[in-house]
Amino acid sequence: MLLTMAWSVNNLFVIIGLVSLGHAAYSATQHRTYLRLTEQEFTWLPADILAQCVLSLLLTCYGIVQVSGEFKDIRAAGELENKTWETLSNRPSFYTFNHRGKALYADMEDHMQEDVS
Repeated sequence: MLLTMAWSVNNLFVIIGLVSLGHAAYSATQHRTYLRLTEQEFTWLPADILAQCVLSLLLTCYGIVQVSGEFKDIRAAGELENKTWETLSNRPSFYTFNHRGKALYADMEDHMQEDVS
């Protein structure tokens, strides 16, 4: 019960943060429209809109981090400890078997056959 309650509170943080962020965006567009109608120059958004943006961003980020669950450690050494030094630079996806060597060195093949015979 406690886990589902915490999960729902964190989801509520995300929803409230996103709605608040949307409201801040709407307030910013309303402020710009007001400045155009009164023919004033735009310099900065009012402090209350900026504060709402920052707080809603922080609330949304906190909620998303809590909802996402446990993070896994990033350990490159764990993946690389089973490989030898020679296999670290081995990348089979970069192997090329169909290349332009036949077209570039076709005359060399003819010379090689003449030298052999």
